[in-house]
Amino acid sequence: MNIEKRFLTSLNRCYSANHIVVDGQTRILVATEGEGPCLAWLGPDYTESHSVWDGPGGTMSMVPIVGGNGAFLAVQKFFKMFQWEEAKVVHVRPLRAGGYAVTDALHLPYIHRFDLLPAHGTQYFIGCTLATTKASKEDWSNPGKIWVGEYNGSGPLQVSVLKDGLAKNHGYSRLTRNGVVSSLVTCEQGAFEVTPPQQPGAQWSIEQLMDWPISDISAVDIDGDGELEYATIESFHGRYFRIYKKINGAFAKVYEHPEVSDFYHVVVGTTLAGKPVFIGGCRRDKQQLFYVHAVRTEPLQLEACLIEEGVGPSNVHVMHEAGRDIIVSANREKAEAALYVVT
Repeated sequence: MNIEKRFLTSLNRCYSANHIVVDGQTRILVATEGEGPCLAWLGPDYTESHSVWDGPGGTMSMVPIVGGNGAFLAVQKFFKMFQWEEAKVVHVRPLRAGGYAVTDALHLPYIHRFDLLPAHGTQYFIGCTLATTKASKEDWSNPGKIWVGEYNGSGPLQVSVLKDGLAKNHGYSRLTRNGVVSSLVTCEQGAFEVTPPQQPGAQWSIEQLMDWPISDISAVDIDGDGELEYATIESFHGRYFRIYKKINGAFAKVYEHPEVSDFYHVVVGTTLAGKPVFIGGCRRDKQQLFYVHAVRTEPLQLEACLIEEGVGPSNVHVMHEAGRDIIVSANREKAEAALYVVT
């Protein structure tokens, strides 16, 4: 596996990454969690860039709208420390004449992660608030919630609380299993799989998978046995990057990254060069970006491979293109956005 780094730009507090497709052309998106812009690079070479917005910033998540020809939802005004009362979700639409129309879709204080889940022709919104109110950075006395609703692709969002009492409600990833798209949500109470209604008029479902404090989670079948393995960061902005496999009906830890450090923040289950991997990253000490793969499946042996050190990634987004995969990395601690092209 060959990995080539391509520098995109310097960006203070570089945090969020995704991509959209406009009239068949891919645009990579990178945004700051500080006060500042969201930027886009045009495929297939990703050398030409432009501004999506210049501010306000505070962008935690960006999610494309299915069938929206590049339209997407994004968090804005989720600023550092505990100043998140003005946090909101905006609707962003590329304009044919150039530029983007940005309109408010939902005001939801402390909205951190969200997604749009497809089911029976409907897009279901799921949003996770880190807390409900905070008097200081250390105040976790008012836990976060999971909010849900239907979204028609434009206009304001209407949401209601699905589950509350989730302290440090930080982690989120999408999971597709047997054709069903669901969410993995993590907090101090553990990890939950949240599934939208599978037919009109049905209810959301919630299943608790793990019952110990987890900051972030993702899943992939890393050993090819047909069952998912789960990688976690423990606990909140935690010191440990771990992988679990279900053995005899219970989760057993089968891997722990040797670097024990505060502020692990990246965990993504995906494939690189056709091989299932977990991508991980940490924002303190060695500030590594790495991937974990199986070097042997029976018995299972997992190994970490370093992609780059000293970058401190906050989030990564993986794109699969013909003949290559691209890791879009928001290298926050190095204040840069970068691509890692995998062949």
